[in-house]
Amino acid sequence: MSLQTTTIGAYPKPEYVKLPDWFDNCDTSDPTINWAEALDALGDKAGAILERGTHEAVQDQVNAGIDIPTDGEIARENYIHYHCRHLEGIDFKNLTEKALRSGNYSALLPTVRGPIQPRDLFLASDWKRAQQATDRPVKITMPGPLTVGDTIVDDHYGDLNTLGKAIAEALNQEVLSLAAAGCRHIQIDEPLFARYPERALEYGVENLERAFHGCPDGVMRTVHMCCGYPDRIDREDYPKAPQESYLQIADAMEASSVMAISLEDAHRHNDLKLLERYKTTTIILGVVTIASSRVESVEEIRERLKAALEHIDAERLIAAPDCGLGILGRDLALQKLRNLSEASHSLP
Repeated sequence: MSLQTTTIGAYPKPEYVKLPDWFDNCDTSDPTINWAEALDALGDKAGAILERGTHEAVQDQVNAGIDIPTDGEIARENYIHYHCRHLEGIDFKNLTEKALRSGNYSALLPTVRGPIQPRDLFLASDWKRAQQATDRPVKITMPGPLTVGDTIVDDHYGDLNTLGKAIAEALNQEVLSLAAAGCRHIQIDEPLFARYPERALEYGVENLERAFHGCPDGVMRTVHMCCGYPDRIDREDYPKAPQESYLQIADAMEASSVMAISLEDAHRHNDLKLLERYKTTTIILGVVTIASSRVESVEEIRERLKAALEHIDAERLIAAPDCGLGILGRDLALQKLRNLSEASHSLP
């Protein structure tokens, strides 16, 4: 038996990509600082540098055995604000301080000053750049409406649902552009679904559907829901979303048009009966940690996947890391991906 493998989003940036990276300081109070200036400093070489870095990230994943790699998010300072920079109505110069992630830290954030709409459509170009590096299908990621809304400050719409609807409609244009370009794996990241399941149920899933509206049947519509990063590697006891959140939103996600759900399971195991709530949806199960230097053995990963297969058909199970790999650095990331792939491709 062989299960497919994928990654979730971020991959460690090569040293020559001289751009700010949220993974270098996960709890920074100014997460958007200096990115535009750093990109300008690359000058005429920016395109070639980002292409080289993206191709290396994709090829690393493929060489490690990953069936559905991502672009590694090499051009992004973080997966949320990079997208917001391409939207009208969001002010990156006059920032507003806001408490984030259930009050765990505060940061100076971009602020919505007017109607949100795309300034330009950019993700299809990002996908094409990555897809040139492999004949395997590259997955592109984008932040979801609820998560974007929680990571900026609204000084225009007045409520999270209306703000989320506007964000979703802007995201939808990128989804349709990606699909038209040939991208067959589109992932929207909604970690806030796990942190605030009541918001997900009230309006988050509805706005997620808006973001995917009109997406062709041949495109795998994926949603990723991690439970939180630490501020540094090997911090064991760090704030995470409530473990019961996955169960609270399972039925709503199963009833949605989403085709694959990405759940973390390595750092904190779930009761795998959770998988039985999904009758038709594919589960992307996190089976290696993304903030621990301990490398899970092939046998350890294989045993967890075998346990999962007692609750879901192999055709609907994909193995992955819990989340993005940026904290780990390249060497650790590669070790974990190689073991993940070996375990997933060699089940008894």
